[in-house]
Amino acid sequence: MDKLLIYGGARLEGEVRISGSKNAVLPILAATLLADGPMRITNVPHLHDVTTMMELLGRMGVALTVDEHMGIETDTRSVHTLCAAYELVKTMRASILVLGSMVARFGEAEVSLPGGCAIGSRPVNLHVEGLRAMGAEISVEGGYIRAKAKRLHGARLVMDVTTVTGTENLLMAATLAEGRTIIENAAREPEVVDLANCLIAMGARIEGAGTDAIVVHGVERLTGCEYEVMPDRIETGTYLVAGAISGGRVRTKRTQAAIVDAVLHKLRATGGEVKVGADWIEIDMHGERPRAVDLQTAPYPAFPTDMQAQFTALNAVADGVGSITETVFENRFMHVQELQRMGANIQVNGNTALVRGVPELTGAPVMATDLRASAGLILAGLVARGQTLVEHIYHIDRGYECIEEKLAQLGARIRRVAG
Repeated sequence: MDKLLIYGGARLEGEVRISGSKNAVLPILAATLLADGPMRITNVPHLHDVTTMMELLGRMGVALTVDEHMGIETDTRSVHTLCAAYELVKTMRASILVLGSMVARFGEAEVSLPGGCAIGSRPVNLHVEGLRAMGAEISVEGGYIRAKAKRLHGARLVMDVTTVTGTENLLMAATLAEGRTIIENAAREPEVVDLANCLIAMGARIEGAGTDAIVVHGVERLTGCEYEVMPDRIETGTYLVAGAISGGRVRTKRTQAAIVDAVLHKLRATGGEVKVGADWIEIDMHGERPRAVDLQTAPYPAFPTDMQAQFTALNAVADGVGSITETVFENRFMHVQELQRMGANIQVNGNTALVRGVPELTGAPVMATDLRASAGLILAGLVARGQTLVEHIYHIDRGYECIEEKLAQLGARIRRVAG
């Protein structure tokens, strides 16, 4: 099993190109099941989760072609199997996103329950309840969700809890439902908006994406189109934090400042000089140690839970004391024990971590427990004295395209080694 070997102490300088968004491309790939003809998705990141989604679609019979620029062409006219098997779903919870598309387009679906998640409970009951309200007959047995509907009908869906994948699943289902569907307490994340924009390009009638009330007027059919995936806002934030934690200057290219407002606000609070352009963001620490920041995670447009681990690492070496409160997932401080192995001074009380910055971390063998924890440990390794070996990096390959190569471009001393 591969590991990342990091020699800390380098100040990062330079530019890095941001890849397409993992959290946007997965629902968009699921949405291709709604099209009655070929589609082409561009700016697709080369990630393990994307490969898993492609394998899932391929097993259903979707014809898939990948071009040299990592564009993906799909054609659903050859679909022959309406099942998402456990062996794939267990490796990627986003597989649940094919449920709404399959029921809406083909009238039936069989999707494995995703199972547990390292960072906490992410139940799918809201997906099921929403589809039932739209007329689907659903049973859950043998670890599978089995759904049938001649044609879904519009409904008023009030989400008890704001859920991104729940919003996306029901949004896709509603596009081909008869009549009007209103999704209230909908997720407002930019990735939801990107999915809606893709669906609109396919012929869907959608209003209100990006607000907490999305209105969908069902249509008879959706057609194929070409669509470019938005930039990855979490990758953007991660490389900007890499610049901040190392006292360096990093410019992220092919990204958008509007999608990382909350992150940029906290980066400015570290003392960094943040500049933005039409398609770039730059942070310059001018060689200074960052200041500690307080933050609380919450659904968009608040501070994203997917950036919490990175800022925990930053606070670990910052000047001062920072309080980090996690309100989205109940088990998302598992990286703290690994940071403590490197000398971080962190106390966790319930869902709050109090981080007292230390002048220096010390390299150590550490183990990643989830995708974003991996990023936090890598950032800590970049500034630790000596050598850090990050194990279980299969997590990082799920969400960061060529992270060691991109960091090396910025001057990091990092390489992948065989386990």
